[in-house]
This record gives sequence, structure tokens and C-alpha cells, in this order.
Amino acid sequence: MEILDILIIGAGPIGLNCALEAKKNNLSYLIIEKGTIVNSLYNYPLYMRFFSTAEKLEIDEIPFISAAPKPGRQDALEYYQGIARHKNLNINLYEKVLHISKREEEVFEIETSKSKYLAKNVIISTGFYDLPNLMNIPGENLEKVKHYYTEPYPYAKQKIVVVGSSNSSVDAALETYRKGAEVTMIIRHSEISENVKYWVKPDIENRIAEGSIKAHFNSELLEIKEYSVIFKDKNGDLHEIENDFVLAMTGYLPDFDFLKNAGIDLQEECLKPAYNSDTMETNIPNLYLAGVVCGGKDTHLWFIENSRIHAEMIVNNIHLKDE
Repeated sequence: MEILDILIIGAGPIGLNCALEAKKNNLSYLIIEKGTIVNSLYNYPLYMRFFSTAEKLEIDEIPFISAAPKPGRQDALEYYQGIARHKNLNINLYEKVLHISKREEEVFEIETSKSKYLAKNVIISTGFYDLPNLMNIPGENLEKVKHYYTEPYPYAKQKIVVVGSSNSSVDAALETYRKGAEVTMIIRHSEISENVKYWVKPDIENRIAEGSIKAHFNSELLEIKEYSVIFKDKNGDLHEIENDFVLAMTGYLPDFDFLKNAGIDLQEECLKPAYNSDTMETNIPNLYLAGVVCGGKDTHLWFIENSRIHAEMIVNNIHLKDE
């Protein structure tokens, strides 16, 4: 069986960047991806626009041409998938990595849903969009509860509860309201998040102020029923309101079990994985992290702009070991 120089888990923007860096340095590599190329991006809301400008989303200094100052989902799909095609990157799609183990001869064995592979080095670049941050309340498993939002049209003329005040929550609230939904936001904090896109924040605040969108701040959703929800307000009083759908935009988390099973140490509270910030190497020699997965529960620490450098850091470290 061929022994790869690098096996990369995840074909997101940073995983692709790692592959480009490996290819430039004549290292044999393979990306394993359980979905499509930039799978998380594919599952983003259809009309999502990035906070960043196009040049901050570029990888390997390949120009990202966008008609709008802030690229949208489709722009990014065209850009990243286009790179994968034109650079003819080695990618196996719709194949899930099940287990990583290390042989005595310091080679990793990677077992997937389709095959087994051997590699001298492994890069985990799996992002954080796969696992919803669950509320763990009664009724969360009902079919009407959605942790992923794609477009507003299914919610026309429906009573919607949106949980949270982040960008995804605000986008869902505004879009569904404008397609005829009756929207109520239930928000743990005292105001809309400061991290909401600056050109969107006044819009949601004005819709709340005029009463077009109802918002309960310092409040908590306690239970979801088939035709209603129960929440606690800032005074501790309970309220039950009619409801057709719940959009629980409560965030997402990396697959911590996968990291632990690979032998990576995790800090107790934030579950931040152990790695060397100069090389991106974990406590397991030759097992590296790249991208947002490095932040543990703090999924806002790393994004495309500031983690593009991880690919070069990792490949440089691999070369140093080979000298």
C-alpha cells in the first residue's frame, strides 16, 4: 500500500490550501472529504454574504473575482471548487474518516467508510459546521426544529421562533419576516450581538423597535411542543406562545469525539485541542490541525483570513523534520 506524505481530512478552504501547499512542495497527498468540496459552504444559507471582502478569502494567492464587495455563497463555491478543478487536486469525496491510528513504524493508518490509507503525516481540517450546539431541552428533537437555515420560502405565513442573536439568527429572522412569517426572537443576551454584520445590525434593530419582529431579550427557551413553545423572560416569568417552526441558530461545534479518539488532548472547559502554535502539530507527533478546528468551542477565533497561513506552517515543519 502506498504511503502518502500527507493525508488531509476535510476539503474546506483551509484543507484545499494545505493540498495546494503540499503539491507545490512535491509532497504526495490526498484529501478525504465526507461531503462535497467546501461542504460547509455548500450548506450555508442560499443568500448568505461574507463579512470579509474577496481578497481576504483568497488561498494560494489565487485572485477571487467577485462583482460585489462582499462575496456570497455562490461566489465562494465557484471560487474554491474552481481551484480544486483547475489545480486537479487529489480529493476523495463522500468518504468519511472513521479512525486514525499510528503504527509502530511511525506511520498513520486512516480507516474510512470506503478504504484504508497510510500516511506519514495527517492534517485535520474539519471545520466546525457539522455538529449543532444543542440546547438540550424537551422537544428539540421534533421535526419542526431546524438547526440549519437555508432559505425563507418554507416559512411563509408561519409562526417562527428564532433562537439567538448572531449573524445566522438575524439573517433568518429578517429573511423569513420579509417572506411573510410571524417572527419572534428569543435571545439570552440583553441586545443583538455586536458581531452582527454592520450593514445588517441597524435593519434588525429597527424591525424590533417598530414591532415588526418581536424580540425577548435576557430570555431562554425552555420547551418545544408540537404547536407551541415555552420560554422564560428576563423576570423569570414563563410564557407559552403558538409556534410552527423553531430555527435554533445556537452555533456549531467541531467533532470533539473524533479529535479525542485520534489521541489529541483537549482542554477541559473550552475543549481547545493541544497544538504547537508555531507548527500546528498536536501532542501526537506528525498529526496537525488547520483552520477553525484549532479553537475548540471558541469557533470565532479562526476563520479563512487568519488561518490560511496554517498550510505553509505545517508543510515547513514537515520539511524541517525530513532534513
